[in-house]
Amino acid sequence: MTKKIKLLAVVGPTAVGKTALGIELAQHFNGEIISGDSQQVYRKLDIGTAKASPAEQAAAVHHLIDVRDVCQTYSAYDFVQEAQAAILDITSRGKLPIIVGGTGLYLQSLLEGYHLGGEVDQEQVLAYRKELDDLSDDDLFGKIAELGLDIPQLNRRRAMRALELYRFADKLENVETDYDALLIGLNDERSVLYDRINRRVDVMLEEGLLAEAQWLYEHYPQAQAARGIGYKELFPYFAGQQTIEEVVAKLKQNTRRFAKRQLTWFKNRMAVDFYMVGQPDFKEKIEEVVTTFLEE
Repeated sequence: MTKKIKLLAVVGPTAVGKTALGIELAQHFNGEIISGDSQQVYRKLDIGTAKASPAEQAAAVHHLIDVRDVCQTYSAYDFVQEAQAAILDITSRGKLPIIVGGTGLYLQSLLEGYHLGGEVDQEQVLAYRKELDDLSDDDLFGKIAELGLDIPQLNRRRAMRALELYRFADKLENVETDYDALLIGLNDERSVLYDRINRRVDVMLEEGLLAEAQWLYEHYPQAQAARGIGYKELFPYFAGQQTIEEVVAKLKQNTRRFAKRQLTWFKNRMAVDFYMVGQPDFKEKIEEVVTTFLEE
């Protein structure tokens, strides 16, 4: 049996402290970081994507940051291909891959994704997965019932997997991945997290978010990158349709809602152990768990 590649994944909602913890783990365990964020791949979009600062990137080697121009697209398929290459590169140099990010679809596609045979393009599967993800629980489970599929202990994750297999039949194989991953989730009390999100938006504005967003609005308003939270909320201000107070309030609200969706994804669909960052010893606990994981 081929030995699996051990890696860490630091996940959780925006503004919870993933970047800082990832750097500390990289320094402590001789690791390098792979960004698991769908927006940080874009060059020139630094503030609104909460990209690791130059100092933070100097503190630990980072991969998959600034790998696309703003006018280009980026998909879960692209992430899987490039993350796999980065993992091989990192491990070939005797270092530990550490994925840090909150884009659940990307991480799940890498760590639990199906491998395709036949003529089906993996992007078709990922697109169908996104289509299923947009359904409510009732609609998703209704599809299972309509097809007469018998799914023990039915939940969203099992339902989506079953529907993917049904849709692509013999062209889809559930092959074990090459990775043995330890998923570390960060969370905090909701009121504390929301306060941190609101403050982060304020700091982003102080650091020049408006100028960054206006550049995007004036040059690439239709780009995929422009649809990300942190930019599109500000566009009505540049168009003279809303006040700065209105768009900032909307940005904070959308970011809080996004954080809630991130938590729901990781809690319901991936095997994540969560740690409350408000607990004074959470880092010590994580280091102990990582040490044990790497020694197994």
